[in-house]
Amino acid sequence: MVRHRSRLARYPGRVEVQVRSLRRDELEVALPLIAGYQRFYLAEPDDDRNRRFFARFIEPSDDGLLLGAWEGDTLAGFATLYWMFSSTVAAEIVLLNDLFVLSEHRGKGIGRALIEASREVVRARGADHLEWFTATDNHAAQRLYDSTGAERSDWVAYELKP
Repeated sequence: MVRHRSRLARYPGRVEVQVRSLRRDELEVALPLIAGYQRFYLAEPDDDRNRRFFARFIEPSDDGLLLGAWEGDTLAGFATLYWMFSSTVAAEIVLLNDLFVLSEHRGKGIGRALIEASREVVRARGADHLEWFTATDNHAAQRLYDSTGAERSDWVAYELKP
């Protein structure tokens, strides 16, 4: 199991942000951010369900990793990584399933720091690549993603309820 080490990021004209794995005792601090992310995507948050679900990504975990971005003593953003596999490359990949920064902390380099920390996790695990999805109308996020050097996928996503 590869453990994620804390990373301090500094971007010119931006804030200093520390990105590291969230500890079990910090999950309660993350719940309001998780709820904010869910509301952004028009889902109804449930703290009890979120507590149970996101606890599975606290290190060590066979499922993934929950990263937090701290601006001083404030949890300003989070990212959830899922360990997955790709048949086309016959290798493990990492899915950046969630990326959220509190509105008052946006534009400071925190989202970029979370993406870079996620990329470091991919390298440390020896995974093939990092991938993620966003809503087609989330243009602010797409501007950030386009600026990272990531390539837009040609794949089309589908969902099917049971």
